[in-house]
Amino acid sequence: MKSLFWWRNQWAVFTHDLIWIPVSIVLAFWVRFNFGLIPREIFSGMLWMLFVMLPVQAAVFYASGLYRGIWRFASLPDLRRILKAVAIGVAVGFALLFVLQRLEGVPRSALVFYPLFLVLGLAAPRLAYRSWKDHSLHFTEARQRALIIGAGDAGEQLVRELLKSGPYKAIGFLDDANRRQGQELHGVRVFGRLDDLEQTMVEHDVEVVLLAIPTAPHQLVRQINELCRGLGVPCRVLPSIAELADGRITVSQLREVTIEDVLGRESVTLDDAAIATFIADKCILVTGAGGSIGSELCRQIRRAGASRLVMVDHSEFNLYNIEQELREGAGAMAVNSCVPLLGDVRDTTRMRWVFEAYRPQVVFHAAAYKHVPLVEENPAEGTRTNLLGTAQVADLAVEFGVGKMVLVSTDKAVNPANVMGATKRAAEIYCQNLAGRSPGTAFITTRFGNVLGSAGSVVPKFRKQIAEGGPVTVTHPDMTRYFMTIPEAVSLILQAGAMGKGGEIFVLDMGEPIRIVDLAEQMIRLSGYEPGVDIAIQFTGLRPGEKMYEELFHDAEPLQPTSHAKIMLAHSRQVEWDEFTRNVGELGDACARRELGEVRRLLKVLVPEYQPDESFSPTKH
Repeated sequence: MKSLFWWRNQWAVFTHDLIWIPVSIVLAFWVRFNFGLIPREIFSGMLWMLFVMLPVQAAVFYASGLYRGIWRFASLPDLRRILKAVAIGVAVGFALLFVLQRLEGVPRSALVFYPLFLVLGLAAPRLAYRSWKDHSLHFTEARQRALIIGAGDAGEQLVRELLKSGPYKAIGFLDDANRRQGQELHGVRVFGRLDDLEQTMVEHDVEVVLLAIPTAPHQLVRQINELCRGLGVPCRVLPSIAELADGRITVSQLREVTIEDVLGRESVTLDDAAIATFIADKCILVTGAGGSIGSELCRQIRRAGASRLVMVDHSEFNLYNIEQELREGAGAMAVNSCVPLLGDVRDTTRMRWVFEAYRPQVVFHAAAYKHVPLVEENPAEGTRTNLLGTAQVADLAVEFGVGKMVLVSTDKAVNPANVMGATKRAAEIYCQNLAGRSPGTAFITTRFGNVLGSAGSVVPKFRKQIAEGGPVTVTHPDMTRYFMTIPEAVSLILQAGAMGKGGEIFVLDMGEPIRIVDLAEQMIRLSGYEPGVDIAIQFTGLRPGEKMYEELFHDAEPLQPTSHAKIMLAHSRQVEWDEFTRNVGELGDACARRELGEVRRLLKVLVPEYQPDESFSPTKH
């Protein structure tokens, strides 16, 4: 039935276009004779022209794809097809007329007027129909009156989408560019500048504000969102450029403002060519591939053109999720290029098989236990994964000739006060010193703070507490942490990996530390509540192993700039290798025996700056 309906519509459009051929011919002759009577001796020329042009033009119309377009969405490509079809038809038809009767009785001016009238007759009804449908949609659907911030490319694409369909009716733009003031995009006017936001919202009865600037600074997003919240008007934003992978703007991509939008930092400029050289056409192994950092590494590595992506994780559910996402995103290409492998980095047999079977050229080691209180309660398991598992992966990387191994570390490795930080610091030292003993494998460490929205961060916890009506629990009013978004952190990890030659610790620029209580208040406001009024904030005190603030580097490792403004280089610490590895071996034995006091003692031997809480005794083994 749908096919029959489609063919009926196409024949109707085809008939409409055929009618315009004789109409255009008559109009061309009529204009030539100043809208008067056409002389009898000219009729033969007009009939010859009709006899030739009708079949020629009809054949060209059909062959040129003129009926693939839908009138409802007629646009510039349809106009180009019309111009091409008319031009080819006129060239062929006039050539035949010349051969058949030397264009006798056909005024030269008619040869000019005919294609003009034909183009107008074909294009005008299509555009008029689309305009009528667009405006009728505005009147028949109850749509919110939307003010769009940003009249650039994204704003133009967005308003074009809104004219087709969607829950919003664009009533105007605000944009700070001088050249755009007073102009119109698709009939939607630029009212003024961003400073006029509040006045414009009141004067034009705005029901929703749409921020169409993917590169908008986070401070601007925060200001606009707070103003909208004060006026009781919802604010929607487009994702960042990094998230708009295909560059197309659609209404469905509009979303509510998130904590990443208001507390994130400015977009990072990357050396895409260096990253592509580092990743493209290589077999890449990612451990901890199902985690927050590991899964984003997989996404960006696939986009960078890796020939094969081997994903290892001990969590079946997390590994399944990232596998399905990558397969759906890449279609059949991902079937052989993305390899999900269940496995634990502590399992010697399994990890050796992975390296033997796939021979990775680059390893990203993101597998780790990162939750400070849990690792503090389970020091043996934390040590086995974070240090012994890392050492095993590093040794296998050397044995199987891996070109580069990138260790994902943490700011908690600096002057650690907990087992998690101490184990990650010991892992850093192991990889740094192994680099000098394995010229065939470059070991690179990247160190950074918390990432917004990761599974172990406070953001999901705060969201859950807000949804339940509070209270939101914060350990201390003065506690601070460094934050960055997951995509930004991973982009800088890839950049550092591309830059590294071996033995470096790259410290990612985290900006200024953020008070956790400020983060909680922002999230409460983004949810439409007032902190302390609608949702209470409760302070619970520091948990075992927690510090009031984190550091990104030791006093003994002054930072040096690199070629990238957001990546700094810290000095590595050299150790007596035989003694260090002997202590690592003893630490493994202590973990196996569950001698937790000995585990902590040996960690302090490996990491002298480690300052454990001597009053705390774990209850879990």
